[in-house]
Amino acid sequence: DLGLSLIDTAELYGNGKSERLVGEVIKGRRDEVFLVSKVKPENAGEMSMMLACEKSLERLGVDRLDLYLLHWESRHPMEEIIAGFEELVDEGMIARWGVSNLDIKAMTRMEEIDGADRCQTNQVLYHLGSRGVEYDLLPFLRERDMPMMAYSPLGRGGLLEHPALRAVADRHATEPAQIALAALLRQEDVVLIPKASTVAHVEANAEALDIRLDEEDFAVLDHAFLPPTKPEPLDII
Repeated sequence: DLGLSLIDTAELYGNGKSERLVGEVIKGRRDEVFLVSKVKPENAGEMSMMLACEKSLERLGVDRLDLYLLHWESRHPMEEIIAGFEELVDEGMIARWGVSNLDIKAMTRMEEIDGADRCQTNQVLYHLGSRGVEYDLLPFLRERDMPMMAYSPLGRGGLLEHPALRAVADRHATEPAQIALAALLRQEDVVLIPKASTVAHVEANAEALDIRLDEEDFAVLDHAFLPPTKPEPLDII
């Protein structure tokens, strides 16, 4: 009802319980949501992926995923993984596919494989306290018109307690969490997927869409949370 229609889950979360819960929530409203789930790396073989996807669809109570992601790098060859994804597309079980937690080296290797150009996104950790992707991965994706999905955009630990976030939040009469999200939303090709366990969380996240930060705000934030100046290992949680 707030215009936020993307739901992100995975077979890993709660050993399938998250997918079942999502299925209950979207029952009767399937066409109103963009549904994303992820396959565990050990289930990403061409044959095992089909079974994993079938189980996810059953738990979700739907007949198709809008987006299916490889949760992180797998021991299975990427050629086999892409073939598995493409078979799921052909079978109508998924509309599109992508990856998650792949760094710039992995993305570069994947690019040489036939069919890799049909990868729709890379979902990675990205928040003000972890901006390494801005140096190389985000530009790489941008050059290929591939949006980046950002999980945990509110960070962990004490990120929201940082004085800089509080100062900018006070300027806009809002909370640090909304500023943390609004700061990332300046990247138009980044899709944020903040965790929301209550209706209040969803409503608070939606407020970030209406916040317009100015150059002074970004100067404060960039001073407190330095942009990367060299390649950094990809953060994963």
